[in-house]
Amino acid sequence: MNILKKCYCRTFQTAFRLALPFLPYRKPVLMPKISHLPAVLKQKGSSIDCAKAAGACIARPRLPLKKMKGILKIRRKLPLLIAIPTTAGTGSEATLSAVITDSSTRHKYPINDFSLIPDYAVLDPRLTISLPPLLTAATGMDALTHAVEAYIGSSTARDTRKAALKAVRLIFSSLEDAYQDGKNIPARKRMLTASYYAGCAFTKSYVGYVHAVAHSLGGAYNIPHGLANAILLPYVLDAYGPSVYKKLKELAVAAGLAGLDTPPQEAAKCFIQSIRQMKKRFGIQDTLPDILENHIPLLAKYADLEANPLYPVPVLMNAKELTRFYYPLLKQRQ
Repeated sequence: MNILKKCYCRTFQTAFRLALPFLPYRKPVLMPKISHLPAVLKQKGSSIDCAKAAGACIARPRLPLKKMKGILKIRRKLPLLIAIPTTAGTGSEATLSAVITDSSTRHKYPINDFSLIPDYAVLDPRLTISLPPLLTAATGMDALTHAVEAYIGSSTARDTRKAALKAVRLIFSSLEDAYQDGKNIPARKRMLTASYYAGCAFTKSYVGYVHAVAHSLGGAYNIPHGLANAILLPYVLDAYGPSVYKKLKELAVAAGLAGLDTPPQEAAKCFIQSIRQMKKRFGIQDTLPDILENHIPLLAKYADLEANPLYPVPVLMNAKELTRFYYPLLKQRQ
């Protein structure tokens, strides 16, 4: 990335970080059971992001959904929004974001507005027991990616770091239990809590290049978002190198993978390797066979447009540099 674009990105991110204490972030009212809602609302319903988009269209009926892309394009109160997650991964029940797929271009883009934060969030583990093992694993890795990217970015605050650490601790202690036994209610409950904490972390501190690249792949090839995140996370963390060793050590300590006296580089490598091992135990491969090599430059361009300057990543990369995360998937497949 050239020096002018780097300066622009870092200036944007610094201004946003300084504004954080003054922005109208809020948390939804939590409910432990769906039975706390009126009977008319006791349905699994559609995607939370879809509901957010529908609410945004009601609030701004003359503004096309495409023009809501980006930051603070809605700026009006939505109808009552109650988020009832049926997976433990997206964290959308706690965030100001909705991710939309343009059906004509197959491009995913985010809408970010404080009005999209749900009024209530119902974390009922009984709604997640029917998730099959692979989907349990993929959505859990999605939550892990939210927590990790929020923690290692440069726009963290005390509350977001605390939430991310809690999420990582819960995921490393509970995801495998939920994967092995879908009816393990305590494990399911801990994973819902972890997903919520990760959502609280990244809605203020944002994500990074894992998400930007995953969104480009999901839009183009309909690859499940959690699966793409799980595959990409170790690659991107490796690419950040020494810039994230200290923070990854802190995450490794929280996960019980390293001690306080473990050297940062060793702890960071252990954390990344643990993600790879976890992924392998879940049967998640290192490849995405649908990717076409001639699509990679355009996919990387989409990732660049999404991430820069908004995402406060540890190391800035432009579209050309982001292609490094696509080609290994092809090479390993051969």
